[in-house]
Amino acid sequence: MTAPPVPAPTTAVPPVTVLIADDEELTRTGLRVLLSAEPDLAVVGEAGNGAEVVPMVARLRPDVVLMDVRMPVLDGIAATRRLRSELDSPPKVVVITTFESDDHVYDALRAGADGFILKRAPARQIAHAIRLVSAGDSLLFPDAVRRMVAARPLPATGALGGQVPLTARETEILRLMATGLSNQDIAGQLVVSLETVKTHVGNVLAKLGAQNRTQAVVLAYESGLVVPGAAGRAAL
Repeated sequence: MTAPPVPAPTTAVPPVTVLIADDEELTRTGLRVLLSAEPDLAVVGEAGNGAEVVPMVARLRPDVVLMDVRMPVLDGIAATRRLRSELDSPPKVVVITTFESDDHVYDALRAGADGFILKRAPARQIAHAIRLVSAGDSLLFPDAVRRMVAARPLPATGALGGQVPLTARETEILRLMATGLSNQDIAGQLVVSLETVKTHVGNVLAKLGAQNRTQAVVLAYESGLVVPGAAGRAAL
């Protein structure tokens, strides 16, 4: 009798690891329970204030930090800045907040957070947000960002000091990024390859000194390259 074929070994994809940073124990517990129900996500630690975040990240090396912005000792904005400045390979940061119009959220995005999600969002949306930023995509809500920018006084010279070193194509790419389009969507709209778009996006981030797509979009609004309230229209 012929032995049945032995199935080929499968390589399990490691879960996305998450650190939860929130000063409310009940919130941390709820988020841990919700995220632990997702087979591809793993909560590896909890921080009760922003000062605990950097040493915990250095020790646990999570892929994503789910960061509350309002915390004692050190808030989420300062904690995000410290992650970006003190670690060679900082994790992605998703700000979790009660109000999307909170000035703290805007400051966290400027500090380098990859996006934000509301605490009242369904569990599946929070899980999706973590997966999205872990994969390197942006978590951008253009309308909310436009409202936050429009509500704040901007520097007279713009966020880039009046200097916008982008080519026409790079400016077009940035304008499309500001509408929330992914690289794949931009490639389809411009009828170019995905690799071409990735190259342009990389050039945009480098020229603007932005740490991620979200920060680049905030700078674009502040500099006047993209006009708040004008549906992402580029100011060329």
